[in-house]
Amino acid sequence: MNNGILVVDDDDAHRGMLRTMLRSWGYTVDEAADGDEAVALVREKAFDVVLTDVRMARMDGIHALKGILEYNPALPVVLMTAYSSVETAVEALRLGAYDYLVKPLDFEALKHTLEQAIEHSRLSVENRELRRQLTDAAARPDILGRSQAIKDMLQIISTVAPTEATVLITGESGTGKELVARALHEGSARADKPLVTVNCAALAENLLESELFGHEKGSFTGADRRREGRFMQADGGTLFLDEIGEMPLPLQAKLLRALQQGEVQRVGSDAPINVDVRVLAATNRDLRREAAEKRFREDLYFRLNVISIEVPSLCRRSEDIPLLAAHFLQRFAERNRKTIKGFAPQALDSMLRYSWPGNVRELENAVERAVILCNGDLITGRELPANVVDASPAETADAVPEGDISLAGLSLDTVERRAIEETLRQTGDNKSEAARRLGITRATLHNKLRKYGLE
Repeated sequence: MNNGILVVDDDDAHRGMLRTMLRSWGYTVDEAADGDEAVALVREKAFDVVLTDVRMARMDGIHALKGILEYNPALPVVLMTAYSSVETAVEALRLGAYDYLVKPLDFEALKHTLEQAIEHSRLSVENRELRRQLTDAAARPDILGRSQAIKDMLQIISTVAPTEATVLITGESGTGKELVARALHEGSARADKPLVTVNCAALAENLLESELFGHEKGSFTGADRRREGRFMQADGGTLFLDEIGEMPLPLQAKLLRALQQGEVQRVGSDAPINVDVRVLAATNRDLRREAAEKRFREDLYFRLNVISIEVPSLCRRSEDIPLLAAHFLQRFAERNRKTIKGFAPQALDSMLRYSWPGNVRELENAVERAVILCNGDLITGRELPANVVDASPAETADAVPEGDISLAGLSLDTVERRAIEETLRQTGDNKSEAARRLGITRATLHNKLRKYGLE
């Protein structure tokens, strides 16, 4: 533990007693004999907590509190006084003091308060960093992430977006394929034209054909007027066909003709209509396999798959979970008019440990639920869904070397080191994936790597 505490007290004996006590608890301690000296020290050196007396001969604790918070509003300041004045306590808390203790000090209460204040300080730093990352991501606010998988995907998007290439976007449900389609459209020369989206799984075949190509009045029951289809609505812009793998085979042939010839026909009409549309498609199916098994037209598959972009699942980019969670927290807190500072460490650890089979969409729903249920400053495990909090750590048996190496008689440290080394080997030194498989956080993994001299 290297947490730094600044003790401010003009009573040398009391200050010395606190110094001895705090050092026995593992803290590093700096001292100031009055408020002026304390404010000067805070400007020179970083501290985790300031512990200051209220009554001092020169600058008192209240004025020191004002000066400290004026310089660093996030620094927790705990005040001590022998005078349990309610007015003084209210004034200190109103000015931004973290807490207020009455002399003679209860050392267990002091220890607990300092631990909580340091945790508060750490969370403030983490949340400031997450806000900074969110600001940095403002250029593409919907695709957040610092993982290599996301960086690689964004690189492909920036390369492909300005072209006229048809793009097939693949990935599991909930990964954000529609966000990739939007990024491709916004990065193209068609950005000032419409981006029109059709969910191919949401409509029956006859309705989907009319939705895509339009229809003439009287072409079927209920067609009481001519209707322009989505292709014509997207003329000059981009058409995004979501869940393309759900499109019926007969309609796939008509789509292929529209892609190859750049023309469509309304239902009930033989007159072709020329359209200038860039097509993007998305699916969570393996269309190559679907084509091999005759459930999807092979010629359409190759026509759509000029460029393929795979959106990584959340379990492949678990290091992005804190940033995504902070983004959703900010959005839903504003929407629900709540002030929530961030996530408690245990809640964040649960989110990092969980596998998120529903991907980013499931994370978004979990954070929205937590924000609605949260009545405090931090989201804790109580507000998260039970399946997230109760997630078991990943099985690590396959991380232990196999063969004729017996683990009997080996120290726990040796077994743990071997498990870490083997897991890193299996994941190609991907530390986020290794931490997930080992059932620990990435920070814990780094600590263990340093412990065993593996980093």
